[in-house]
Amino acid sequence: MEVKSDTYENSPQLSSDDLIVNLGAYEGPLDILLALAKSQKVDLMQISILQLTEQYLEFIARVRDKNLELAADYLVMAAWLAYLKSNLLIPREESGEELTAEEMAERLKFQLKKLEAIRQASEKLMNLPKLNTDFFNRGMPEGIRLIRTPEYYLNYYDLLKSYADQRYKSAYSSMTIQRPAVFSMEDALTRLQRMIGDVPEWTRLEKFLPTEFSSGKNARSGVAGTLAAAMELVREGILEVQQLMPFGPVFIKNKQEEDLPKISDV
Repeated sequence: MEVKSDTYENSPQLSSDDLIVNLGAYEGPLDILLALAKSQKVDLMQISILQLTEQYLEFIARVRDKNLELAADYLVMAAWLAYLKSNLLIPREESGEELTAEEMAERLKFQLKKLEAIRQASEKLMNLPKLNTDFFNRGMPEGIRLIRTPEYYLNYYDLLKSYADQRYKSAYSSMTIQRPAVFSMEDALTRLQRMIGDVPEWTRLEKFLPTEFSSGKNARSGVAGTLAAAMELVREGILEVQQLMPFGPVFIKNKQEEDLPKISDV
């Protein structure tokens, strides 16, 4: 079986860790040999197991001390290759438990693809930027900033109840009843005694109210206090009071001296 010359010449550049085999029908790396066997470009029946074993042992002795992992990889591939060839040379009766030569070839193909994927992944990992070589940490580390985002889970009833409670709080207000101002009879009596001497004619009672009790909500207290003081002065004989009609205005005036009873008349 002849091998195309460009298969090995156009292959990637080889290193000292590659296992180069010379088996007559094939000369080159073991990886490419297995790939060619899968693509049916190399007939494994034409390869000598003795030559493969001798070259493999020589390669293992050369790389054992410097790259045990690589030697282990080739050991697995060579074992699969020898086992595959033995099955091709000595056909066995097919049974449901053992794998056929074609199935083992497919398994070997899968193992080779897996090995290549592992190598590519390791190269990518080694090419990644390295800490303290390609990049460096900051000298002064910063604290961790915590961002809290509240989330609320409410049903329709809870939402309406919360809205009603809020409306109730805003609509509620305390009521404070202010104490009204009171014009007491004592204050009104003092005021009438001071003003009545200058009023000889009938004058409406409202004229004697203080300014703050003459109108508004305090007017009733002013009228009541002044009327009570006027009645007290009437009882003492100092004032006169008259009202021309029910619920009409009240008039008061200072009682004249001629209206007072004389001692001789008593």
